[in-house]
Amino acid sequence: MGKSCFFIGHRDAPESIYPQLLAEVERHIAELGVTEFIVGHYGRFDRLAAKAVIAAKQRHPNISLLLLLPYHPSEQSIEIPVGFDYTYYPPDMEKVPRRLAIVRANRYVVDHVDYLIAYAWHPASNARELVKYAAGRRRDEKVTVVNIYRQ
Repeated sequence: MGKSCFFIGHRDAPESIYPQLLAEVERHIAELGVTEFIVGHYGRFDRLAAKAVIAAKQRHPNISLLLLLPYHPSEQSIEIPVGFDYTYYPPDMEKVPRRLAIVRANRYVVDHVDYLIAYAWHPASNARELVKYAAGRRRDEKVTVVNIYRQ
């Protein structure tokens, strides 16, 4: 059975990280056995991550790309963007207040994937907090985190 990988990063991530993202996606496929990638759609990092996976799908047609939906599809209908295979809406999210939905959906996914590729450095950001949370999960051997941010 294949492994899964989630992406989390700042919405204002620079385009210059794309080659590093693409290299990490390739490494996760070739060396770590990832066949499923999950990404949101709320900023430049998410767009770059999706672009990297879509490019990798040309060489690895067995991988899939899922779009994480933090809001119920009936509340905010969304057309699946080109290159994505499915959407994913975590269970029990209907009970989560809208202002917490993205944070809660991201945390749910981190709790259920094998790998997290991040671009997180802003000290008071949800992305950085999620990376710290995932690093704690790593101690439990639940998720492996790669933060591509370089100072």
